[in-house]
Amino acid sequence: MNENFFADYKKFIVVPEDVKHGGKDGFDPKSFAAHYILTLSLFDSRLSTWRDASKFDIDVEKCIKTVLNDFNQKQGDRYNLQLLELDKFKNYFILALSFKTKLEPEEENTRISFIVNNLLMNPFYVGQGWFALIGDKGRVERQLFSWSIREYKLENQDETKRDGKYENISEFIPKTGQIALVKRI
Repeated sequence: MNENFFADYKKFIVVPEDVKHGGKDGFDPKSFAAHYILTLSLFDSRLSTWRDASKFDIDVEKCIKTVLNDFNQKQGDRYNLQLLELDKFKNYFILALSFKTKLEPEEENTRISFIVNNLLMNPFYVGQGWFALIGDKGRVERQLFSWSIREYKLENQDETKRDGKYENISEFIPKTGQIALVKRI
């Protein structure tokens, strides 16, 4: 065989796109029919704030991002989860949960309960070692999270904008007339 037969192989390289994760586009809210704000806290928690998790050698932010990334890769054709808020001085975190199909009001709790208790709990409980963060009551009941939901309905954004600009910017300026930088946690 000729040693230079595959010398121009670089012309034929095609990098595969991750179909389940949305390829190059990522999360597109328009491709989902329903969105919910999901607040999760530890059931029977041994922590007063997320900062205390370091005592158990757990990096909470890294764990959450790992679990959400895996979840979105596996379930991306039906659901999407995004981390909205994680403050190390609080004992809860907030996720955005999006569904490809619209949920009926009577099935919201059942479907979301299935996602939290079956699809999310095991990766956190076993995979990330979060069993150490809950007390005996949580271990006996094998319950990791207490949670609450609220449907996220986007109000008509086009009312406040005209040609991509706000119609009346003064409503966003505080009454004192000062604009201050807000610290991001």
